[in-house]
Amino acid sequence: MKRTKFKRPWWGEGLAFECTRCGHCCTGAPGFVWVDTKEIRKLAARVGTDPETFGRRYLRRVGDRISLIERTNGDCIFYRDGEGCTVYEDRPLQCRTYPYWPEVVRSRADWESEGRRCPGIDKGTVRDPYDANPDLVRFP
Repeated sequence: MKRTKFKRPWWGEGLAFECTRCGHCCTGAPGFVWVDTKEIRKLAARVGTDPETFGRRYLRRVGDRISLIERTNGDCIFYRDGEGCTVYEDRPLQCRTYPYWPEVVRSRADWESEGRRCPGIDKGTVRDPYDANPDLVRFP
């Protein structure tokens, strides 16, 4: 049986990141934070309500997906100045895997560009992006 060899990605053994809770990835621009049923239940419990009430207050349907709502200025509904993410321990997978997103780790230039916005990039613990974000696709 032939084994597929993977080309080592540009990041070698990993990339350093440590969340500073600065909010740059949570504020200032409209976007989507996708959530699933399990995440909705965890977030509802975090804010002390049931999933149905949570949904009416904090969620919006976008096509066939569900996203957290945001403030009128584009900030995440759960981000507070001076405090950071108010649901950090139960934040959605999309938030937990940042900055190890495909569009950020695609190239050194993309990583460095994101690093100009995010003070936690190239700081802290070195992780293999595949371990940090299992949804990354490995290309041979």
